[in-house]
Amino acid sequence: MAPVYRAPMRSRLDEVDHAAAVEHALAQHVVGVGGRLSTSPADLDAAVVAVSRAWDQRVAARLRRFAELDEGGEVWTRDAGGLFHRGVLSGSWRYDATRLAYDVDLAHVRECSWDGPLDPPPEVLASFARGGRNFQRVRALDAY
Repeated sequence: MAPVYRAPMRSRLDEVDHAAAVEHALAQHVVGVGGRLSTSPADLDAAVVAVSRAWDQRVAARLRRFAELDEGGEVWTRDAGGLFHRGVLSGSWRYDATRLAYDVDLAHVRECSWDGPLDPPPEVLASFARGGRNFQRVRALDAY
């Protein structure tokens, strides 16, 4: 079975509107991670270097892992109303250079087909209950 991921789509910048980021992702049929840049990178390697310089090595490593996920992976996010949406990765990494993507710090994106709201598996609920801002794999075997 395809791996399952938690995608909170929360910026590391407290001033970024989390609800707007999730709304943007659902409307644009993408899933993304933060690490906005002042200029658009030419490719993934350039993006990783730029994110490392602008943010730090850990954010850059997370970006690389996100970009290298296989298509078909299942992602879950939660909207401002607390409702869960399930997506399936269907595209490769790209940098979204639009002003809105920059404003919600969701410039590193992948195409994703979203369904929802849906009831997530208990392991996904537990993953969100722990909190945090990172895109991460839901490791519990029962989630697969």
